[in-house]
Amino acid sequence: MSKRRHTARRSTAGYRTSLPWRIITAAAEYVDRRVGWDKLPVLPGLLTLLGLRVRLRQRNLHDTGEIPSVNLPDPAPPSERHRVNRTADGSHNDLGEPRMGMAGTRFGRNIPLDRIAPTTPEDVLAEPSPREVSRALLTREAMTPAESVNSLVAAWLQFMVRDWFSHGTSPTDRPWEVPLMDDDPWPEQPMRIMRTPDDPTRDPSAPAGTPDTRVNVSSHWWDASQIYGTNESEQRLMRTGELGKLHLWDDEQSPFPSEPAHDPSQVPGFWLGLAMMQSLFAREHNAICDHLHVAYPSWSDEELFQRARLVNAALLAKIHTVEWTPAVISHPTTVKALRANWWGIAGERVHKLFGRISDSEVISGIPGAETDHYGVPYSLTEEFVAVYRMHPLIRDEWHLRSAEDDGTLRHCTLRDISGPGALKVLETTGMADLLYSFGTLHPGLVTLHNFPRFLQEFERPDGHLQDLAATDILRSRELGVPRYNEFRRLLRLKPAATFTELTPDEEWARQIEQVYDGDIEKVDLTVGLYAEKLPAGFAFSDTAFRIFILMASRRLNSDRFFTEYYTPEVYSRAGMAWIDDNSMITVLLRHHPELRTALAGLKNAFEPWHTAGRTVD
Repeated sequence: MSKRRHTARRSTAGYRTSLPWRIITAAAEYVDRRVGWDKLPVLPGLLTLLGLRVRLRQRNLHDTGEIPSVNLPDPAPPSERHRVNRTADGSHNDLGEPRMGMAGTRFGRNIPLDRIAPTTPEDVLAEPSPREVSRALLTREAMTPAESVNSLVAAWLQFMVRDWFSHGTSPTDRPWEVPLMDDDPWPEQPMRIMRTPDDPTRDPSAPAGTPDTRVNVSSHWWDASQIYGTNESEQRLMRTGELGKLHLWDDEQSPFPSEPAHDPSQVPGFWLGLAMMQSLFAREHNAICDHLHVAYPSWSDEELFQRARLVNAALLAKIHTVEWTPAVISHPTTVKALRANWWGIAGERVHKLFGRISDSEVISGIPGAETDHYGVPYSLTEEFVAVYRMHPLIRDEWHLRSAEDDGTLRHCTLRDISGPGALKVLETTGMADLLYSFGTLHPGLVTLHNFPRFLQEFERPDGHLQDLAATDILRSRELGVPRYNEFRRLLRLKPAATFTELTPDEEWARQIEQVYDGDIEKVDLTVGLYAEKLPAGFAFSDTAFRIFILMASRRLNSDRFFTEYYTPEVYSRAGMAWIDDNSMITVLLRHHPELRTALAGLKNAFEPWHTAGRTVD
């Protein structure tokens, strides 16, 4: 074990035992329960969130590596290049434990292992069935918009999710068979939902009752693997071999290779928003390469690629931390807290003038601070996956318009811009017009009765018909994520005692009570999250936010490329300056300067853009 890892264990022990931290965490939980962090002025609210984060680090990080395993993924032998380069599969991020967080390792948990919910067929398919929940509580009749943001938030989120996690391709045998009600129009009885792949590292001799585990086929690290691939062969396909650059698809509108075997439209979940983000940040990688080549003309293709990847991944993490997340949870306290994650309470201006003024992440932010796993090997968690199920963000109807004069180009449905249809739109519509259209259209609010209808009858590239709303409900049950009330208890939140306490909407309360036959303990996590009253400025629930408080900072704290190796010696001075000087707005304008009028005066690219004499719809 590395020296740094020993330091991490000691620092976590200090959180648990020091009297000041015990007082802070106890006070934070008391105030949060009695008043609510979001009802406090900004400074007391920030202190409350700080205390909650410390308590979550103490109580809600659990290592599934403790469960017996076999056939673990085998990292390449260590080499000096691992010290300063990210690997394709995420190995060697922790130099003392090179397997930590690499592709093919297990998801962790934010709940104790002995509290993982049962995953037997009786529990997964229990009443109400996932399909009944989908039809009765999730179906969108008319879209409820999230009016404080634009539809780039939906495209961005899926772009990030493609980097963070994937359970892999489901096997076609042994599907879950969901019985349907007599009036259900689904074309087959029963509905078949493919299972999550089994954990290939699970020890078959593990005792009965050992909690289920799954692996992440992506790297757990925030390393832009959705752009650069999750193994060496994928990465080689992406690269041109010249000046560190990436291939851009055919007419330079997509970063994917054009060979049929690598057709992105055949990947489940591919749609126009994802293609736009992939294109934008493949272009950004190449722009970073040009910038570095000018600054360091002697650098090889390999050196340019590796530095540009580090810079691009850090820029993505920065945009997500200080732009995307504050846009979708725009409460004044969370905006301050998220900016403090990156720059500390000293703030961006002090950082630009003086750099880090303290070793403390509270004062000067997490980037450049000490690496800390908080005593638990780093991984993303099944609970993190569960609360990121935010399909209601996506619209069903898309009005594509010209960035020049706001003129109508075409009306599309989500079906039109998904799968192969997305590539057809890319071929016939300018990227600036597409970005403008997304920037001036509201996404959906993450709430009940707002799930895209197209995704409730989604045809996968293999022809399998799928209700993704029902699948979301089933997945949390299948992966042992607790139901809503138990989830809140395990986060030390007060459970809902009644259905009217669960949601302020009386009609929703009545509907949920009817669907769950009066038993509030049965309410699925997704339903509870979508039904909650939202804090001011939030596009998703406060319960989900508790996982973000913990995991948003952990993804930075544990990654040495965001902490002790976040230095000019590793990134280069030119690379560090690129991260400091850029934002989502500057990225958009660098590659699409014709968007300047639409973005003029905006501080955040995920807020609604200016239109030519009309309001956002």
